[in-house]
Amino acid sequence: MIVIKILLLALLSVAQCVADEIVLTEISAKLIKTPITQGDFYQQKHLKVLRKPLISTGSFTYHQSKGVIWKTLTPVPSILLVNESKLLTGQGEQAVPAAFGKVFKAMLGGDLAELTNGFSITGTNQKNAWQLELIPKDDMLKKIISTIVLSGDTEVRSLEIREAGGNITQINFEHITHPSDISPEQEADFKRL
Repeated sequence: MIVIKILLLALLSVAQCVADEIVLTEISAKLIKTPITQGDFYQQKHLKVLRKPLISTGSFTYHQSKGVIWKTLTPVPSILLVNESKLLTGQGEQAVPAAFGKVFKAMLGGDLAELTNGFSITGTNQKNAWQLELIPKDDMLKKIISTIVLSGDTEVRSLEIREAGGNITQINFEHITHPSDISPEQEADFKRL
């Protein structure tokens, strides 16, 4: 009887993996994929120690070969530059777990299959909307992030990061465009990476 239960659990596990791969493939097919994506963001950070969320707004630029520019405009202007191996802020350069650097590139570039390297993924796909839940595989990243939830349509429209300590960051993406080239200011920002 125990052997049958183990076999059934194994079969269910394989079936779930195949189903999740199919959902991921379907969602990837819906996404607009271009070398450059940019837009605005509205971010709420819910800290366990505060009753009201911290709210910030800004803009982002994704470039397929250069990385991501994340500019916070309010309440305090700042810039975050990320590629697959580096994270650069006003405080200097920091190394990032490989999975973290790839998240931005995969998410904003529409390459969701890349996320399977660093995360266990489950999801749902409906006609006009989809949602994916990502659980980190990397032990270092697990200490920081428990789950990432992505939602969208032909674009990633929202991102929720649930931290291991209980804090939650919710980001909504708006005014998304796909220009053919980046501005000189964006080029200068990317050269800093």
